[in-house]
Amino acid sequence: MTKITRMQLLRGDLKGKNKPFRPPWAIPEEHFVDYCTRCDKCIDACFDELIVKGRGGFPQMDFKQGGCDFCEDCLNVCETSALKKIPVNKNSNKREESSEDSLESYLPPWHIKANIDLTNCLSMNATICRSCGESCDDKAIKFELKLGGIAEPVLNIEQCTGCGACFAVCPVQVITLTSIVIKKESVISQKAAG
Repeated sequence: MTKITRMQLLRGDLKGKNKPFRPPWAIPEEHFVDYCTRCDKCIDACFDELIVKGRGGFPQMDFKQGGCDFCEDCLNVCETSALKKIPVNKNSNKREESSEDSLESYLPPWHIKANIDLTNCLSMNATICRSCGESCDDKAIKFELKLGGIAEPVLNIEQCTGCGACFAVCPVQVITLTSIVIKKESVISQKAAG
């Protein structure tokens, strides 16, 4: 049996498909709504004004303004651990480590990925447009020339950070952002310890 959160019930989203995009490093939604006090500190800290007040007063991302540069300002002002870096270092329990092994790595800020609808893309319809590729600092979108002089955008999903920069600049809105569901069992134990 699938657990339905209160927010899903109130939104009528019983399958959990329409979750809002939370700020970077947000803990899973079912815990986020319990930990976030809706203090607006992350909203005020976002220089690019990408974090806005969403339904119920909870912060969410608005990628229409641009892409997130993961500056960590929102993370640094969150006092409740609703935004929290989750370590993934396997050697974090060892006392004596070399300086190379002691570097802690973290889960990515979120699991959002871009998707391009090629059927409606201007570039695929004989119009010169490379806005998404030019805005992608991570070089996740490249263009390959096809027969007839058409430049097809190719998205490398592994390189995509889900920053939203490509979404913001697409003149015909063929880029969508989707959240990839990743199980974070360690989040609950990390949350209790932090």
